[in-house]
Amino acid sequence: MSPIPVSIKHAGNKHDLALDPDQDAAAFKAQIYSVTGVAPDRMKVMIKGGMLKDDADMAKLAGSIKPGHTFMVLGTAGELPKAPEKPVVFMEDMDESELADALRVPAGLVNLGNTCYLNSSLQVLRAIPELQTALNDGPANTTAGGSDLTKAMKQLYTSMAKTTEGFPPYLFLQALRQAYPTFAEKDRTGNYAQQDAEEAWGSILTSLHRSVGSSTDNRFVEQYMRGTFVKELKNDESPDEPATQKTENFLKIDCNISVNTNYLHSGLKDGLDQKIEKHSATLGRNAIYSEQARIARLPSYLTVHLVRFYWRAQINKKAKIMRKVKFPFELDVLDFVTDELNEKLLPVNRKLKAVQKDREERRRIRKRMKNTQEAVAKAESSGDKMQIDEANTAAAAAVAPLEGGELGDETVLREQEQKELEALVHPDLAKDVGANTSGLYELIGLVTHKGAHADGGHYISWVRADVHDPKAEPDQWFKFDDDKVSTVSQDKIALLDGGGEDSSAYILLYRSSRI
Repeated sequence: MSPIPVSIKHAGNKHDLALDPDQDAAAFKAQIYSVTGVAPDRMKVMIKGGMLKDDADMAKLAGSIKPGHTFMVLGTAGELPKAPEKPVVFMEDMDESELADALRVPAGLVNLGNTCYLNSSLQVLRAIPELQTALNDGPANTTAGGSDLTKAMKQLYTSMAKTTEGFPPYLFLQALRQAYPTFAEKDRTGNYAQQDAEEAWGSILTSLHRSVGSSTDNRFVEQYMRGTFVKELKNDESPDEPATQKTENFLKIDCNISVNTNYLHSGLKDGLDQKIEKHSATLGRNAIYSEQARIARLPSYLTVHLVRFYWRAQINKKAKIMRKVKFPFELDVLDFVTDELNEKLLPVNRKLKAVQKDREERRRIRKRMKNTQEAVAKAESSGDKMQIDEANTAAAAAVAPLEGGELGDETVLREQEQKELEALVHPDLAKDVGANTSGLYELIGLVTHKGAHADGGHYISWVRADVHDPKAEPDQWFKFDDDKVSTVSQDKIALLDGGGEDSSAYILLYRSSRI
């Protein structure tokens, strides 16, 4: 038989070889050794059903594969490590900027006296890279209200990127209080009062909307954070009265919390479908109307406000709703959009869900393969035959679900998936810079409130770690408790759904799921 062109993959690298069915397995392994440096006695060549043995029938193997087949090779290469290309710099010799880049730990913000409401909002907004790009491009309108605030925001984020220490946001706080005097109010003791994080969030976005542009000369907020409702109003008491429609822009959607609200989805639905009382020209009196709001434009970044605070007339002050409300890490909003938008989003929505499922399965397989490779290396170093056999069995099982033991290059797979998804994007959505094109979102940040009282308590923010460090696992998060920054798992984030005086989700920031 003629040699068959094949490939082998080892340590992320791919090499082309020729499998000669007339030679034994040892000769094939020698070829692999010549390109990988993995000695045959430490080499594991994965084939369908297990590993390539030295006494394997190579003619039979050749008959079971097609030209271009890829074999997965496990084992540690024997080549000595190369000297580093750049001189080693020890952490104690780094300046603050170099240390921040090396550690990939984002800076916290110093509490300047009841300013946790502001610190938490700023940390979550910092998770939007397009915002920082727009700030760096400079204000689109330097005469608009809020320009000083956005300049202070740019300076603040620039300074935070150069340090790992807690940074005091003096200039930004001063600009906020000048633009919005409410945040300069003091309590009875003469100290600056605690404020509402949602009000600070809204005020910051208002200033950004007025003054910050993007690289395409359109305003950042308008593109990336603004959605549009279509609202229809029907008179429940007079069916003959014509229904009215209007469009209305929004920068957040509210999740109303009632005694029946257990999940974010139902709370959002309650906020979109409401009963209101207003004057009816047809009836000549007040009547009950049904208002149905549906989303006609979805932004790339969707802000969700869990309405936990309300005015309680009996005590003449704001009170907090403690109720537990479960929120998803992945949010599908197709139920909340207009029929027209639903039709445009649906093809990408369905395909992206299937792609996400495939990516997660590949991630799990790669993790198992990495663990088994480490186990094989450890077993071989111990010399224990039983451990070696067990490790080899586990290694074979890890790649068993794969055709020919080959997972494929993740970069190539993702590029192909991206092309398929982009081909499904509706032309209207493709032209709308900053619009969501699938109806799917992923949670990247949230602000929580701790305590029983609306006018007190403590705000903390939580941001997905891969926002700041692309190499971080997606289930790792940063906790920003003012200037104290720590890492927590996604399991901890899931517990921030309320139900007591501990931290409860108050503002959620969702990002369009990546295509």
